[in-house]
Amino acid sequence: MTDSLGLFHRPSPRRTTLAAILATGALGLAACSSGISTESSGNPTATAGALQAATLGETGVLSLKEADVARKTARPDAPAQLMVESVRVASHEGFDRVVFDLVGDGEPGWFIDYTTTPAQQGSGTAIPFEGNAALNVNIDGTAYPFELNREDPHIGTVPGAGNITQVISAGTFEGHSQFVVCMEEKQPYTVEVLHEPHRLVLDVLHP
Repeated sequence: MTDSLGLFHRPSPRRTTLAAILATGALGLAACSSGISTESSGNPTATAGALQAATLGETGVLSLKEADVARKTARPDAPAQLMVESVRVASHEGFDRVVFDLVGDGEPGWFIDYTTTPAQQGSGTAIPFEGNAALNVNIDGTAYPFELNREDPHIGTVPGAGNITQVISAGTFEGHSQFVVCMEEKQPYTVEVLHEPHRLVLDVLHP
């Protein structure tokens, strides 16, 4: 089984704290296909209509002073069996937020780094994107939807907000779910896991 990019992937679970800001905020696997989709998902939680909703219910005290452009990694708690159910993007004062909603058991890990040439894990297929910078996000500790007895969320490509142009789901492969966060400009960022609901949160400073 493969997703819109043809694969499924996984990342690492720790925190990279961001500035003392209370933010509110109202990601995945795709079906059997080998092409990289750059079309917006039909999933209502992954469309522009969900952008404003992404500003609601997200409470995280984040240290944005610690944001930087460096690679960030964390190992998942074993055994983790998670799935990215949806991806949300919203622009806040001073930063943009990407929320990867998680379902399943355990804590995720991640491997996140900027790249000028994003490529699908496993196949190495180049991933075309909108913008001038790409943040490759691998969420570890993930499984295929059928392994969790869930429907494939078909996340596809999620519209962006602020400096973020779009978020592309590149599939899951060997326990790693891959996403590409595309931007107009490369900016410092932080990452952390929040709960109730369970999600991985990426905050990117404004230019």
